[in-house]
Amino acid sequence: VVGAFSLEALLGTVKAFDARIQALRPHPGQERCASMLRELLNDSQIMDSHADCSKVQDPYSLRCMPQVHGAVLDTLDHIATVLEREINSVTDNPLVFAGTKETRSGGNFHGAPVAFALDYLAVVLTSLMSISERRIEQLVNPHLSSGLPPFLMKDTGLNSGFMIAQVSAASIVSEGKVLAHPASVDSIPSSANREDHVSMGMTAAVKALQIVEYVEIVLGIETMCAAQGVDFRAPLRAGTLVSQIHDAYRKRVPFAAQDSVLAPWINDSAEWIRTGSWKLNSPEL
Repeated sequence: VVGAFSLEALLGTVKAFDARIQALRPHPGQERCASMLRELLNDSQIMDSHADCSKVQDPYSLRCMPQVHGAVLDTLDHIATVLEREINSVTDNPLVFAGTKETRSGGNFHGAPVAFALDYLAVVLTSLMSISERRIEQLVNPHLSSGLPPFLMKDTGLNSGFMIAQVSAASIVSEGKVLAHPASVDSIPSSANREDHVSMGMTAAVKALQIVEYVEIVLGIETMCAAQGVDFRAPLRAGTLVSQIHDAYRKRVPFAAQDSVLAPWINDSAEWIRTGSWKLNSPEL
């Protein structure tokens, strides 16, 4: 959804999301993402306005959304399977088998499956916010934004616009990259060396949770910038669904006509992402 916002604001094309392209590399998440983007961008006046422009291809951060976002979706499906299997498992030690009245000491307590999954989560979500930050840069940079005003605000020079929003996103992404280093590759023995290989799963969980919060902020910043960009494309209208989502977002975060303190808007945008307010009860989303 947020990527569709940015694509509209940046005068990108929907052609890279053609179903025939995805069918030649049929990862389920990729096909699902491309389908959602086509639905979101349907009936866009902004798209129609530059159908014969001179650009050959969009940057990867726009063109490769199905490949990147789709891989994230597939990974999330895998992680969900692992975690659902885990919460329905027995991890006690020793185990008592009531039918035979036998006990066995085993290793079901070892956290490797969950630690690996949470490290995987940290990696893919860091990649997701990294590609989001690249779209934010496209939006605020007048050399890349296809005619949008510098830093998404009129009278820049007097106004800094959304410059610091991109700086904030870049800082958060960089911190996420550090946190994305896997915890599960580490181990330190304890308990007189009986526990000589451990998963470090709690560390993986704490880091992954922090990255989830960072992703919400970065996607919120992208939404704030992309919505501003879509406003500058008026009177042309974005795709039907994007327009509906844009109108709903504007009830939460206003258009920025001049410099203001951005923190409240960024927080509101992150909350808008966190609570799923962008879904509009749409079955397509």
